[in-house]
Amino acid sequence: MPHFRLLLLCVSVLIFECSFAQAPQKPNASEIYTQIQKLNILASVLYIAAHPDDENTSLISYLSNEKKARTAYLSLTRGDGGQNLIGTELRELLGVIRTQELLAARKVDGGEQFFSRANDFGFSKNPSETLEIWNKEAVLSDVVYIIRQFQPDIIINRFDARSPGATHGHHTSSALLSLEAFDQTNKPEIYPDQLKLVAPWQAKRVFFNTSWWFYGSKEKFDKADKSNMMAIETGVYYPLIGKSNQEIAALSRSNHKSQGFGTSGSRGEEYEYLEFLKGDPLLDKSNLFEGIDTSWNRVEGGKAIGEMVLEIDKNYDFKNPEASIPDLVKVYVMIQALKEDHWKPVKLEEIKKIIAACSGLYIEAVAANQEAVPGSKLKIKVEAINRSAVPMQLVGLNSVPESNSPFTVLELANNKVRNIDLELPLGSNTNYTQPYWLSTSGTEGMYQVDNPKQIGLPDIIRDLKVSFTIAINGVRIPFEREVIYKYSDPKKGEVYAPLDIIPELTSSFVDRVVLFNSNQPKNIQVRVKAGKDAIKGNVELDLPKDWTVIPNSIPFTFNKKGEEKTVSFTVNPSTQYESVVARSTAISDGKRFDKEQISIEYEHIPRQQVLRPAQSKFLKLDLKIGTEKIAYIMGAGDEVPQSLRQMGYEVSLLKAEEISLEKLAAFDVVIIGIRAYNTLPALVKVQNILFDFVKEGHNMIVQYNTAGNLLTNEIAPFPLKLSGDRVSEENAEVRFLAPNHSVLNFPNIITSADFKGWKQEQGLNYPKEWDAAFTPILSSNDKGETEKKGALLIAKYGRGNYIYTGLSFFRELSEGVSGAYRLMANLISVPENEN
Repeated sequence: MPHFRLLLLCVSVLIFECSFAQAPQKPNASEIYTQIQKLNILASVLYIAAHPDDENTSLISYLSNEKKARTAYLSLTRGDGGQNLIGTELRELLGVIRTQELLAARKVDGGEQFFSRANDFGFSKNPSETLEIWNKEAVLSDVVYIIRQFQPDIIINRFDARSPGATHGHHTSSALLSLEAFDQTNKPEIYPDQLKLVAPWQAKRVFFNTSWWFYGSKEKFDKADKSNMMAIETGVYYPLIGKSNQEIAALSRSNHKSQGFGTSGSRGEEYEYLEFLKGDPLLDKSNLFEGIDTSWNRVEGGKAIGEMVLEIDKNYDFKNPEASIPDLVKVYVMIQALKEDHWKPVKLEEIKKIIAACSGLYIEAVAANQEAVPGSKLKIKVEAINRSAVPMQLVGLNSVPESNSPFTVLELANNKVRNIDLELPLGSNTNYTQPYWLSTSGTEGMYQVDNPKQIGLPDIIRDLKVSFTIAINGVRIPFEREVIYKYSDPKKGEVYAPLDIIPELTSSFVDRVVLFNSNQPKNIQVRVKAGKDAIKGNVELDLPKDWTVIPNSIPFTFNKKGEEKTVSFTVNPSTQYESVVARSTAISDGKRFDKEQISIEYEHIPRQQVLRPAQSKFLKLDLKIGTEKIAYIMGAGDEVPQSLRQMGYEVSLLKAEEISLEKLAAFDVVIIGIRAYNTLPALVKVQNILFDFVKEGHNMIVQYNTAGNLLTNEIAPFPLKLSGDRVSEENAEVRFLAPNHSVLNFPNIITSADFKGWKQEQGLNYPKEWDAAFTPILSSNDKGETEKKGALLIAKYGRGNYIYTGLSFFRELSEGVSGAYRLMANLISVPENEN
């Protein structure tokens, strides 16, 4: 068991270090010195909360950079249920983005990252609902497992377990699970199957990272009893880095771009407060690690290591880091000889990085292409260079999978580049590159992870690696590198990217949702893409038998990898109103390929590949629409315009800067995208033009905005005050407050059935106060709450109608919820003579 566990921890450390952007680390002399200091500290802290961006980056940075403790953040979810301010990705695709943003943040503040299998299913108002949807026992098991694996001395909760209902249910749940796990991790009878991989562990104490926010105001917090708290001065300045702790924390937090959490760094005195909750009482409130030996003395045989590292620290020459290499190699040998199986692999990885940095040792393995398919031969160029006077030899070069290329021992003379060409044969069963938590379908509240060794791992698992064995002073030291891809960009220079293993063929529907509002056939377009050169085959559609497809299959031929072809099928719908899933499959040489390849590309994170079933939702529904021409002003980003076109509308995307009465004269309706009044300063300048457009007899539909950061409070021609009110239970009963209003009757008759099957939540950020000119149309509420009437408000203004809605159309339309289409058609068609 110890050997297996050692291997797992080594893999975990490597994944943490290699996860972001694949670019090699090139620490300077000051950064090397900081790493040497950290080598002599054996302390660890686990910070626990619910989502990406919940973490306190200031405290994580302080613990990692000032206290030199191994610090990690356990986010129970990947933030899949949030909103996206930088693109249109939602749900699991947004979770992939936010995962990478968290990894980027940890790269800045020095922390590590873990996740549980919990799926962020959207806003929850209480922990009871959260833990029921999540599967409490499974998530608790994950928390226990990660604590046993990471072995924190201290656990810190971001949220308070004693205040259910005061914040997001996920938040409170994270604290509840942390406290429950704290009491269980040292009991062998709790989740005994985990003990094949990890050992029981007991953290010393657990805290709540409180602040004035939890008290409602700074004044209340100043008056609060702090006798059970310790204050930590985190506003320190790091001369070797040239930044304050707050500046590092701000850089870290600013990686959460999809949530709009960019912030400016500050300087000067600043305090964080930790309230003691459980464990050994803290008598010395100036020492978080009171009673914990954070030196090498905590490891059997470690005392001599600590003494030697201290000498290396004292004698370190900033002008000549390589002078430390002989002693560092001796320390490496001493750590290697330890019997202990927790700190040993952690410190081995730390000291290997220090040795490489001191010597300027640069090693990498670069693939000739960014993508490869199973069964192919992958060409790799290996580079190794020693930029120091310390003699070194490359005595071993091993790859996974194994290379057929011969290898001989090479001298690594000072500043002489060694390049080696390898050819790796990829087996036909080589795993595709894919977020491991998305490989198998899960539930609303949980991702399915079949391999228990993968639980907690933050990133995509990349199997292709090259191990370099370097001999230094006769000591053989292995260094492992993932196979990556890099290229030169005329604007960006050297660009690193991950290597992806892809299918030979992928396909995708041009439209994720297709509407059939009559019995007439539709042309359905499917894209087919080649993952390798010289491949041909056929693509087919799979639909229920009462739907017909012509032709049965369409042939294709590709000469070059990356080529795409769009083919068109004719689909005759069922005579029944129903929702079905259509699937596309590309077939070549008897092999069937049923995946869609999705590439997520933003400058602040590495390119991400997601493979999911190639499918589309076909809706045969009773939908009547008008002939209105629509101008759509995109806000934070959504897919509503595509849905409107599917409905049959003519839609034009307009920028706020382009808006004028002359420009709007060609349209009947203006629709404002989600969070536009939070993100588009130019929109504020054209408000009067939009209101005049309404006054002249047109409709203006405004989708939800958040109340906290509005660019203007005058988002409507009448007083309208937004709030945080929402109905998070998507199937909560909807009551009609104005049943005779045309919006519920024309051109479609809306019934309660149109609110069945909604996804994630009914709506969010409803207005709480509004002018008498508005007519509330709907009411609903979560269980145990008061009635919410702000989901849909309509006000006659001049001859037109101003409409505000917090209903989550941006989710429902993209998910193919039939009632959302019918109601949206009615919003667009509200007549100008409505009373």
